[in-house]
Amino acid sequence: MLKISMKPVFGLFLLIVAFTVNAQNGRFQQAVDYKMDVKMDVQTNQYTGIQVLKYTNNSPDTLNRVFYHLYNNAFQPGSMMDVRSRSIADPDRRVGDRISKLKPDEIGYLHAKSLKMNGKPVAYREVETVLEVNLNEPILPNSTAVFEMEFEGQVPLQVRRSGRDGSEGVRYSMAQWYPKMSNYDEQGWHANPYVGREFYGIFGDFDVKITIDKSYVLGGTGYLQNPNEIGHGYEDAGDKVAPSKGNTLTWHFVAPKVHDFMWAADPRYKHDKVEMPNGITVHHFYIPGEKTSENWEKLKEYTPKAIDFLSKNFGQYPYKQFSVVQGGDGGMEYAMSTLITGERPLSSLVGVMVHELAHSWFHGVLATNESLYPWMDEGFTSYASSLTMSNIFQPSSNPLAGSYSGYYRLAKSGLEEPMSTHSDHYHTNQAYSAAAYSKGAVFLAQLGYVIGEEVRNRGMIRYFNTWKFRHPNDNDFIRVMEKESGIELDWYREYFVNSTKTIDYGIKGVRASGENTEITLERIGLMPMPVDLVITYKDGTSETIYLPLEMMRGEKAPEKGLPARIHTESWPWTSLSKTLVITKKLETIKSVEIDPSKRMADLQPENNKVEF
Repeated sequence: MLKISMKPVFGLFLLIVAFTVNAQNGRFQQAVDYKMDVKMDVQTNQYTGIQVLKYTNNSPDTLNRVFYHLYNNAFQPGSMMDVRSRSIADPDRRVGDRISKLKPDEIGYLHAKSLKMNGKPVAYREVETVLEVNLNEPILPNSTAVFEMEFEGQVPLQVRRSGRDGSEGVRYSMAQWYPKMSNYDEQGWHANPYVGREFYGIFGDFDVKITIDKSYVLGGTGYLQNPNEIGHGYEDAGDKVAPSKGNTLTWHFVAPKVHDFMWAADPRYKHDKVEMPNGITVHHFYIPGEKTSENWEKLKEYTPKAIDFLSKNFGQYPYKQFSVVQGGDGGMEYAMSTLITGERPLSSLVGVMVHELAHSWFHGVLATNESLYPWMDEGFTSYASSLTMSNIFQPSSNPLAGSYSGYYRLAKSGLEEPMSTHSDHYHTNQAYSAAAYSKGAVFLAQLGYVIGEEVRNRGMIRYFNTWKFRHPNDNDFIRVMEKESGIELDWYREYFVNSTKTIDYGIKGVRASGENTEITLERIGLMPMPVDLVITYKDGTSETIYLPLEMMRGEKAPEKGLPARIHTESWPWTSLSKTLVITKKLETIKSVEIDPSKRMADLQPENNKVEF
C-alpha cells in the first residue's frame, strides 16, 4: 500500500488560507480613469456632458452595484443640505435658508440621462445626491469595467463652494460638478449624501474637454493641452495663438493621479504665471479691480514661497502646477488648485491661500477620508499653514497660539464631541469646526511635546512619503510616529481623538525635607500625559525632571530649549499623584513649573507653576 504524507498538502492549504485572509483584510486602492467632454451654455447656465469612466476593482470583493455622487442636487429646496442648514442650532451663515429660496433657474441639478456598463444599459436610481446603480454583471476582483454616461447639469446660484455669480461676481466656480464615482475601500462603500461637509475620492487620471464661450478664461485642476488654441496667457512667450472659429473654444485639460477635478471660468479673469526654479508653474486667476489688483500682484510673491516651505517640511509637492483662482464662497481646496474669494486685505488673502495650498498635502496627496477623519485634514492643514505663515509672511513666537485658544474654548463650552465623530454628524457647526481645525492642529503640536519636536518633524516627512496617494487613516499615522519615535502612542489617540477627556496637571505642594526638597504633582484632568518639570534656582540655573508615562514604553530624547535633564522617572497613569525628591534645599529654589514650553494642552495652567 502506498503511503502518502499529508503534510505538504496541509501546508499548502494553510498557505492558501493565510493568503486569502490577508487579501480580505488588507488595504487596496480602487482606480479610476475619467474622460469627459462637456459643453457649457453661458446663457442658461446649463451644461451637458459625456463621461467614459474606466473603473478598476483592486479589492478582493465582487461588486454588484456602484454609486455616483451627484453633488449639485443638494442645491434644491427641501434637500438634505437645505433641511440640515435650517435645522442646525448654528447654521453656516453662507447657507442658512438660502437654498430654500432658490428659484427654478437658480437651483443646481445633476442628472444621468443614460448609463451603460461595458456597452450594455444598466438600471439606476437617483436618490438626491447619490446615484444608485445595480449592475447586470458583477465587477470581479482585479478587473476593469467601463461606464459610459450622458449627463446634464445646471449650475446653482453660488451658495456653498460650487456655483455661479457669487458675491464677487465670478461667473462659474465649478466644484463637485460632475458625476463622481464613490470610493470603495476596506470599510466598504462611502456613498454619503452631501449635506455640506467633506469629500473622499478615488485616485485616478482625468482627461477633460470643456467647450464654452470663447470670451471666457478657465483655470483650475490639470495641465492645459492646447494652450496655443486658447491663448489667455497660457501660451509660451513668442507662440502664436491659433484664431478661433465660431463663438466657442474647447479647453482640454489632463490631470494625472488626482481624486477630483475643479474648474472656474470668467471672461474678466486676469491670468498670471510664475515659473519656480524647481519647474513648478504657479497660476493666479482673478478679476482686476480696486479690491483685488494690488494684493493679487503681491500674492505672486508668497505662493511660491509657501510651496517651497511646505515641500521642505511636509514632503515634496508632487505636481508641476498649482492654481490660485478667485471664486467660491471663502476658501476651498481642490486637486492642484484652490478657489478663494479675492477681495481681501493682503494678510487675509495670503492666509487663505496658504491654508488651501497646505491642503494639497493632507487632502490632495495623502487624501485621508475627510468625512471620518476631518482633523487629519483640516487640523493638520491648520498646523502646517500656521507654521508657513509665520515663516513667509508674519513671524510669530507662537504660531499655534490661535489653535490652542480655539481648543480651550471648545473644551470649556460643553459642546465638545470626540474627534472620531463623522463630519456630517456633529451636533453643531461650532463643535465640528473647533475640533477639526483647532484641536486637530493641537494634536500635532502637542505630539511634539510627547515625542520631541525633531522626531515629530521627521515623522511628518516619513508619513507623507509612506502614505502619499494611499488614503491613510488615524492608525496609519500613529504607527508612523511610533516607528519614528520608538514610543507607544495608542493611548494618545484614544484619549485625545476618541474621547473628550481633558488635561490638567498641577503642583500640589513643595516642601522642605531636611537637606532635600519634596515636590508633589497631581493629575486632576482625566487624560494622562508625560510631564516636563523644570526647576529654576535662585542662582539662575535650571534643571529638568522628565516623567514619561509607563505605557509609553519609551521616552523622548532631551530637547533643545529645555534645561539639562537630571532625572527621568516614569509615572503610571493609575496614580493620581507623584512625589519627587531632589537633593537641593528649598531655599535655593526660585520656581517649579510644569511644561514651561506650553505645548501641553493643559486646561488650567494657573496651577502649573509655584514661585518662591
